[in-house]
Amino acid sequence: MSESKILLFYAFAPLADPEAVRLWQHELCVSLGLRGRIIVSPHGINATVGGELDACKRYVRRTRAYAPFAGIDVKWSDGTGFEPAAEEPLHGTDRAPRWRRIVDFPKLSVKVRDELVAFGIPDETTVDARGVVGGGERLSPEAVNALVAARGDEIVFFDGRNAWEAEIGRFAGAVVPEVRTTHGFIDEIDRGAFDHLKQRPVVTYCTGGIRCEILSAAMLERGFAEVYQLDGGIVRYGEAFGNDGLWQGSLAVFDGRESIDFAPNAEVLGRCVACGAASNRLSDCSSPDCRARYVTCDEHAGADCADHADALTRSA
Repeated sequence: MSESKILLFYAFAPLADPEAVRLWQHELCVSLGLRGRIIVSPHGINATVGGELDACKRYVRRTRAYAPFAGIDVKWSDGTGFEPAAEEPLHGTDRAPRWRRIVDFPKLSVKVRDELVAFGIPDETTVDARGVVGGGERLSPEAVNALVAARGDEIVFFDGRNAWEAEIGRFAGAVVPEVRTTHGFIDEIDRGAFDHLKQRPVVTYCTGGIRCEILSAAMLERGFAEVYQLDGGIVRYGEAFGNDGLWQGSLAVFDGRESIDFAPNAEVLGRCVACGAASNRLSDCSSPDCRARYVTCDEHAGADCADHADALTRSA
């Protein structure tokens, strides 16, 4: 039986016609039965897609055949599985493979945006054939550990994700900005919230590395003296060290799995917003007008925005 796989990758490269790339990527994913989210911009591509193992391999080969994306670093992980066979679509002719739909993504979304990551600074971000211009020095997972060993408490880990992601996993002692959307980072930096860090060595990190490509450049532009970025993000660090490094807890992911662990018996950092029980489960607010995400236990999952205060009161 075919395995379900999820692919995470990005590439910074100048794209003259993002819409043409969007159409090509959409057609390619449909032909292979892949679902997920892809953003294309004049700066490149950011993608998380999943499907059958063979389909994913074909997708990577076809995407790397396009010169600007030839060097993509694809991060592979296991999917949850597939939808029932009765719902499987048949693509193309009768001789075409019957690709099964992965349960981790409800649909395929391929869009063109001004930015690959919505920091709100599209005109400030500059890319060339080598990637983002002016970003922080890339450090491998091993180099991050070596830097910490050499310079100890002088090092600052700076979380480049939304605050709710850090509730279930983060680097030990990390600075976690209290932002609920990516736009909030630049606002917080510009108002001086992190000026006290400007003369310290800062290691930025995020899920797969893309947010820190832009964030590290923005921090250097705003006067931070020494900024690094974890190359390959938390994913590559977790693959290298599991539970035995500086990473603590689980990794929040943007698909049906909600979170992943890099090794068995990972520390549980999250606490249910309603009762305080230890949990690494993330829930969406069920209100259609709210995009809030938060940690819950199984018992308190699914409350809508109007019920949050009631749930807290009942559980106090």
